[in-house]
Amino acid sequence: MTRFHITVPTRAPERVELPEFVTDLRPPDRGTSHRLVGRAAELAGLDGALVPFDPGGLESLVVAAGLLRDSRRIEVIAEFHPGIATPVYAAKLSASSQRYAGGRLGWRLVVDLDPAVARAQGDFLTGAARYARAAEFLTVARGVWDGSGYGFDGEYFQVLDGGLPASRAPRPFPRVYLSGTSDEALELSANHADVHVLGPGDDPALVPDGVAAAVRLPVRAGPDEQLAAEIRTHLDRGVTEFFLEPAAPLDDAYRIGQRVLPLLEQEVRHG
Repeated sequence: MTRFHITVPTRAPERVELPEFVTDLRPPDRGTSHRLVGRAAELAGLDGALVPFDPGGLESLVVAAGLLRDSRRIEVIAEFHPGIATPVYAAKLSASSQRYAGGRLGWRLVVDLDPAVARAQGDFLTGAARYARAAEFLTVARGVWDGSGYGFDGEYFQVLDGGLPASRAPRPFPRVYLSGTSDEALELSANHADVHVLGPGDDPALVPDGVAAAVRLPVRAGPDEQLAAEIRTHLDRGVTEFFLEPAAPLDDAYRIGQRVLPLLEQEVRHG
């Protein structure tokens, strides 16, 4: 099954400065643009919304919780860095979201940060150690998710007799999205990912067996047929999920759902 996710903004658009002699009666911008894009994704028939990790913007897990509340059907994927919290806390936070949102939360871990950004976040790990920590993070998160009495003694995380309380409401573990083309990144995906996200020029053959292939796809202005053809090319190479990176998120969510996807369906019917 082919799935399409729209990337939502994590920063409010810049307000136009008015001359000093003009009284500004505009209401304050409370960062509603991501909510509008999330609603557009649902109304347009897309499958999900990605809230990207943005050190200078809104916190992705918080925005994701808001989008889950505002929607009924789409998956909402929070991209975050495994150094932001312990895996136990991340699991507990996400279990609560899963319980109240019908299991629609996904995780996309960003492991390979720019060194300056990483240090600004208080993270001084480099090289392969970043992937080793991410592997421990996901191992512990899954371990405590499955019940009580869990223990783990790793290099980066330790847990003694841990676990989340049982829940009568369904709360599946978040679908895990990982990326990268290094040996460490591909090994991490082979062991922990549900979906591996490629860059536009990466070879889908890199994706480990048993892991779905996704691609980041910039959405530019141009004919709908051109975008549909680009998507078809990726589909023919084995890609099944798309992370759409639009220049105009709100307009492009409707454009893709109402015009581009019907073109693809038409191709399938007449193919």
